[in-house]
Amino acid sequence: MGSGVGMGMGWMWLFWVLLILGVVLLAVVAVRAFGGGVTRSDRGDGRMSQERSRARQVLDERYARGEITTEEYRERLSALGEDR
Repeated sequence: MGSGVGMGMGWMWLFWVLLILGVVLLAVVAVRAFGGGVTRSDRGDGRMSQERSRARQVLDERYARGEITTEEYRERLSALGEDR
């Protein structure tokens, strides 16, 4: 039978694995909390920022070609939420 000293060693690896996973999870949560986390526009493939930048690009092109006036440009820029 033995003295029973080695009985707990079989489960010791599970303790260390859970401890390491807990530390990693804590680090991830801390980085997200202090780093601003993930916003809706950051999720996925970044479609929101691409659409917004594409809209701004089209607006800039139309203004450069003279299709819209400065006033219209500023109004539409404000509507996009990109006031200068």
